[in-house]
Amino acid sequence: MDPASTLNPLSQAATAPMHLKSRTAVTEAVEDILYGSIAGVVGKYIEYPFDTVKVRLQSQPDQLPLQYKGPVDCFRQSIRADGFLGLYRGISAPLIGAALENSSLFFWERLGRAAIYASGYATREQPLPLSALWMTGAFSGAMTSLVLTPVELVKCKIQVPAKTGDGVVRAPLKPAAVIKDIWRHQGWRGFWHGQLGTLIRESGGCAAWFGSKETVSKFFREWNERSARTEEEREKVRAADALPLWQQAVAGATAGMSYNFLFFPADTVKSRMQTTPIGESAAPQKTFARETAALWKQAGLKGFYRGCGITVLRSVPSSAFIFMVYDGLKKYFPMQ
Repeated sequence: MDPASTLNPLSQAATAPMHLKSRTAVTEAVEDILYGSIAGVVGKYIEYPFDTVKVRLQSQPDQLPLQYKGPVDCFRQSIRADGFLGLYRGISAPLIGAALENSSLFFWERLGRAAIYASGYATREQPLPLSALWMTGAFSGAMTSLVLTPVELVKCKIQVPAKTGDGVVRAPLKPAAVIKDIWRHQGWRGFWHGQLGTLIRESGGCAAWFGSKETVSKFFREWNERSARTEEEREKVRAADALPLWQQAVAGATAGMSYNFLFFPADTVKSRMQTTPIGESAAPQKTFARETAALWKQAGLKGFYRGCGITVLRSVPSSAFIFMVYDGLKKYFPMQ
């Protein structure tokens, strides 16, 4: 998010009457939830086929030879078996999850900024330092992980083609059936299986997501100002509400790559935990620590980054569009 687009409403709220402050806070929250949801759905449609391949690469069993040689081979085998639309298997739950995730991220990130202002660490009249923005991103990710784990659990179980004892691939699972089985075998606590992995990935990854986006945006704003030939041009750059579209895209893409690469090992362990057969997820050997040790013993460091390349690749357009859609909606369709 562009600090200029978020600081002005807050600054106005600081000097407004109490009833207008409440109205402004509610309006901002509604914008975060609605526009974040729309941006998340757009991003999910772009990235989902790549996410399916990533989960299948991550969840290959320890005791068997690797089924896929790499992302391209996984794409080829998946399309041959199910067609291209098979790569969108189980997208209904992730669409809901994407809406929840992104609306939650932007909502909690704004609350994180408000908390920093309230602490007296910074004033609303000036943009927050980059270090503070990395902190608000981590806070946002930690809170969002609680919402995201159940959705990703259902998604992962649907994405991975399961086989019966004689090697026959069974029919794809449906979200309702997965939810029912998880509840029957593990109760409500079963929906947060893999929570530690999600927490590590989201808190660290979202610090990088928001922090990298703001860092690159700040670089572009300073670069645009230095590149201006006259004082008049520099004033236009300072007064601009948003960066040029291509610079917004680069900042968003950088954020996505940082998010996915830096904490990918935690996501790998989480995916392996969440793709175990229903009824076995609570087994002692499937704790985060034991699954980490098992993967290290099987494949070493390389195993933790299985599927990383395709994940980083998918994040370039997806994250760019998420920020562009969100910032664009905030700019052109502000709620009064």
